[in-house]
Amino acid sequence: MKLRLLAIFLVALSFPLFVHSLVRHYKFRVVLKNSTKLCSTKSFVTVNGKFPGPTLYAREDDTVIVKVNNHVKYNITIHWHGIKQLQTGWSDGPAYVTQCPIQPGQSYVYNFTLTGQRGTLLWHAHITWLRATMHGAIVILPKRGIPYPFPKPDKEKIIILGEWWKSDVEAVVNEATNSGLPPNISDAHTINGHPGPVPSCTSHGYTLHVESGKTYLLRIINAALNDELFFKIAGHNLKVVEADASYVKPFEIETIFLSPGQTTNAILTANQGVGKYLIAVTPFMDAPTIGFDNMTSIATLRYKGTPPYPKTILTTIPPLNATPVTTSFTDSLRSLNSNSYPAKVPLTIDHSLFFAITVGINPCATCANGIKLASAINNLTFLLPTISLLQAHYYNIKGVFTDDFPAYPPIIFNYTGTQPDNLQTNNGTKLYRLNFNSTVQIVLQGTAMIAPENHPFHLHGYNFFVVGQGLGNFDPEKDPSRFNLVDPVERNTLSVPNGGWIAIRFRADNPGVWFLHCHLEVHTTWGLKMAFVVDNGRGPNESLLPPPKDLPKC
Repeated sequence: MKLRLLAIFLVALSFPLFVHSLVRHYKFRVVLKNSTKLCSTKSFVTVNGKFPGPTLYAREDDTVIVKVNNHVKYNITIHWHGIKQLQTGWSDGPAYVTQCPIQPGQSYVYNFTLTGQRGTLLWHAHITWLRATMHGAIVILPKRGIPYPFPKPDKEKIIILGEWWKSDVEAVVNEATNSGLPPNISDAHTINGHPGPVPSCTSHGYTLHVESGKTYLLRIINAALNDELFFKIAGHNLKVVEADASYVKPFEIETIFLSPGQTTNAILTANQGVGKYLIAVTPFMDAPTIGFDNMTSIATLRYKGTPPYPKTILTTIPPLNATPVTTSFTDSLRSLNSNSYPAKVPLTIDHSLFFAITVGINPCATCANGIKLASAINNLTFLLPTISLLQAHYYNIKGVFTDDFPAYPPIIFNYTGTQPDNLQTNNGTKLYRLNFNSTVQIVLQGTAMIAPENHPFHLHGYNFFVVGQGLGNFDPEKDPSRFNLVDPVERNTLSVPNGGWIAIRFRADNPGVWFLHCHLEVHTTWGLKMAFVVDNGRGPNESLLPPPKDLPKC
């Protein structure tokens, strides 16, 4: 029997969450948001008064219904990051892509089924920068009776990494938009909502309690807006078993690397001496000219039976520009590719696309210096419309978008070398059209223009296989011969390396309109995004379902 999970998310400073299913009823206690751990008296948008927000628990193939009531002054949407949303694009969540926002005082019901998925994902706001405090975990358990493909841990723990601004993040992004300059960086990183250390702020921080000899499945989520992060526990290795809700061949490593939007499940074995061990979260940035939050956030792992005031066992943290550490982690990721969990990599390609990622400078009459920074794919800075792209597609509304997004850069140049003389980008709302069930390969090429750095790209509606990656310019003659078409890692978010490229493949078997964008919120704001429109296939099982009656209006 399928469980039907009903979760009501109330978006405000403090409201209750009720979870109902055919089997069980849940009730969450009404609480006021306590911001003392953040050393701040400011009000900020949360879900059910919690930061991070409540965890959504379900099983593979469950149907999930989430009613969102908006009790704040901002327009709201929620995206279920990594959920494939088969035929249910109306529940995907990005504002003006699959829905109009939920306006203050209004509500909307998200309704989707977790088809063929299990693992750890996250939900977050998908409009402006509200996901800074509006985010939480999604835990999808295997079907009843189906074990993990690794020894069952004794316990499971959720660890959510984030960023914190002392000021209102909406004011931060509005100021940057008006000035045309990069926004202010965050003031701290957080671990399960706890910062540390922060000047003039005393925080007890987060403590991970363990018992000697026990194993723990850590469900680690990077919910930060703009920072890629390292995660490390003093004296302990971690065995990675899953990435972005896809099982991987297990491997042990000291340091885990996560880009914003990525999740990693790792098994911690409590096999050290009784004591207190440092947990460190530090940023990665191999382009030191770019502003970023370089604060280290700390927590502690504490064994049961540890004396009251032990000395904390410290650890060495990776350098800010520890590219070898990130490479070691990403190169170790391989799909499980077993009989139960095969890697169905497309071997033939219908659409071969090449996307060059750039940051340019455009005129801005209202900006302080008369110019503004703009990001682009193939020199197109993507503009969102005033109604949702999915509605325009479904109802065949003309004039909202065109389907001529460029498959290649308009000008070929040395992408990782000298930048072109003309740094201005084009603006437009162009989509790329795919036939149902067609196969797609995208090479995402980083460039050296103005702001070279890693770009974690997230594809909505699909997982993709990372068949290749490298530094420098992609070589279409030599590099494909080195593609991994046997057991490449399957993800929904992956970083294009600074001065390098990645190649991904997926099958377009989900009709609708699907966003592809950099998950660094600053770059999304600058226009580093695009969308695919995938046509219906044959019959109702290959067609987008009709929109719900309560779909928000613009």
